[in-house]
Amino acid sequence: MNVQCDHVHFLVQVPPKVSISKLMGVVKGKSAIQVFKQFHYLKKKPYWGNHFWAKGYCVDTVGVDAEMIRKYVKYQERLEKNLDLNLD
Repeated sequence: MNVQCDHVHFLVQVPPKVSISKLMGVVKGKSAIQVFKQFHYLKKKPYWGNHFWAKGYCVDTVGVDAEMIRKYVKYQERLEKNLDLNLD
């Protein structure tokens, strides 16, 4: 898992019989409940609309090189910062 200021990356192994949309619903729902329980003042902000997560999500599959994806998820923030520094 890698948490950024505007998005989160998860690398999970999901059996083929599990619906990705249902899995995402559970992950987003349960985590939002926990965040609002711990930080109840967030729910009172008018721009939240009582929603913690955006409606959509992006899913991709990993084939043979799962280790490469793990490294990407783990170090993505550092790589993006380095890219930003090189573009300036």
